[in-house]
Amino acid sequence: MDLGLAQKAALVTGGSKGIGLACAKALRAEGVRVAICSRNQQNIDKALAELPGAVGFTADLVDAAEAAALVARAEEAIGPLDILVNSAGAARRTPPDELSPAAWHAAMDAKYFSYIHVIDPVIKLMAARGRGVIVNIIGNGGKIASAVHIAGGAANAALMLATAGLGHAYAARGVRVVGLNPGLTETDRVAEGFASVARLEQISLEQARAEAVSRIPMGRMASPEDLANATLFLASEKAGYITGVTVSMDGAQSPIVL
Repeated sequence: MDLGLAQKAALVTGGSKGIGLACAKALRAEGVRVAICSRNQQNIDKALAELPGAVGFTADLVDAAEAAALVARAEEAIGPLDILVNSAGAARRTPPDELSPAAWHAAMDAKYFSYIHVIDPVIKLMAARGRGVIVNIIGNGGKIASAVHIAGGAANAALMLATAGLGHAYAARGVRVVGLNPGLTETDRVAEGFASVARLEQISLEQARAEAVSRIPMGRMASPEDLANATLFLASEKAGYITGVTVSMDGAQSPIVL
């Protein structure tokens, strides 16, 4: 299927690892001009070795000024952005007794504001041009509370609301905003979550992982490529009437209507 993405320009935040890197690879395979960002230059260099023709920039997206500068640099390098994929930042999984006000603030900075600081300049540029798609990789922790992901889940829930609100606000101006909620996915971030569960429940890391996977009806965690394939569709005109919603991808682990 031709998704009609060739020669479009996309910025992928958090594009040096995990789901973000898988999205960047999938977009490049469709002929998209891609820019990625990370806080770590070594991670960018490693990722760009797998992304011929892409460009990469360092930026700490918790800083609004750095995020705005990133957007300007990306547009200078690859042209006006047609697509923004937000996959940067993740709140640390933390058992509830280890939470503190600082941990709550850190979770919002790491997940919520690292997205909002990029969305804000990009969506305004897209609206001025009358076109564009923003795909927010969020997380099912915003819908299903987990004892080790309460602060991060709250940030995810806020992003789901922002996705719905911005999708509604900018639909008439040609911009779509959609969310994608991964369940457990084969990434370093999820591995960190298993370590928190193991501490909380006083079990081994291997047992924490096995018990988590046993609760997924499909019998496996998602791969980053599973999420990338869905992102490609949502970013394409094949999904041109989808906006202001967040789609769950959790292998049917949470059979709810929402």
